[in-house]
Amino acid sequence: MANPNLHSDKEQLSAVEREFENNIRPAQISEFAGQDQLIENLRVFIKAAKMRGEALDHVLFHGPPGLGKNTLSRIVANELGVQIKETSGPVIEKPGDLAGLLTSLEPNDVLFIDEIHRLSTVVEEYLYAAMEDYRIDIMIDSGPNARSIQLNLHPFTLIGATTRSGLLTAPLLSRFAIKSRLEYYKASVLDAILKRSASILGVRITDTAVAEIGRRSRGTPRIANGLLRRVRDFAQVLNDGEIDLGITQHALRALHVDEHGLDEMDNRILSTIIDKFKGGPVGITTIATAVGEESGTIEEVYEPFLIQEGFLQRTPRGREVTRKAYEHLGKTGPQETGTLF
Repeated sequence: MANPNLHSDKEQLSAVEREFENNIRPAQISEFAGQDQLIENLRVFIKAAKMRGEALDHVLFHGPPGLGKNTLSRIVANELGVQIKETSGPVIEKPGDLAGLLTSLEPNDVLFIDEIHRLSTVVEEYLYAAMEDYRIDIMIDSGPNARSIQLNLHPFTLIGATTRSGLLTAPLLSRFAIKSRLEYYKASVLDAILKRSASILGVRITDTAVAEIGRRSRGTPRIANGLLRRVRDFAQVLNDGEIDLGITQHALRALHVDEHGLDEMDNRILSTIIDKFKGGPVGITTIATAVGEESGTIEEVYEPFLIQEGFLQRTPRGREVTRKAYEHLGKTGPQETGTLF
């Protein structure tokens, strides 16, 4: 069973956790920590659009969950000084739903569609004309009385967010002028995020405790903040409210949080490659079949973190686990092949 404390999927958050996450989101681009190159580029694009008095070009944020795609969309709208309407791909079921959203936008407003890869094909095709020409054609009635009405739209910015950019169709992908991938966060950046969150929560936390939580957070701010809340509970009950290294380690052990932040699926992927395929190399499709997960999800969600942390490597012949993976799982690695002389 997967560890819920290491899940970065926002759909699994409780109402209280959602409210906390909303409260700690940075509102200005200057407050956003990490993703330096992406932020620098966004500053330029936003400033240029404001100088021209135009809508910002359409933006696509893609990358693993919990890295700040929703937060960045709100920051973009805030920096542009416009309103933002938020929705998600599965919610827009019919072209009429999309038309209602688009016609309610004021000039240069932002429409944010989360999980945009889950848009239905029909809705997606209506979106093409809206993105390119700021118009949408709607069919009225059916049969002999059917007629098409063209609705002109105000210029707007569509911001799409997806954890599965590989599932986006080529026509939709090509209509995003700005494509930005969010990467996992470095430990130093996570430490800064955790200190800011702790100050908002009003809890005392030591530098060593911050580093310990950050190290086990899979490079993901949402997981880091979730762990901080759980550790705070232990600290309040067992340690007079102060979060130090001792109570942090005790809490994380109790929560079954892996030393390196790996969750159940990460460990299953590594174990499968070692036990069934002698450590690799093995193809991504074969791995996906063996662990019961989609190959796209493994490639875009799990694999980047495992590679970044040095547990997995890509080779021309497929994926191979590293010696670090054997040590982490307590398994015997392959014997070093000696030379004859």
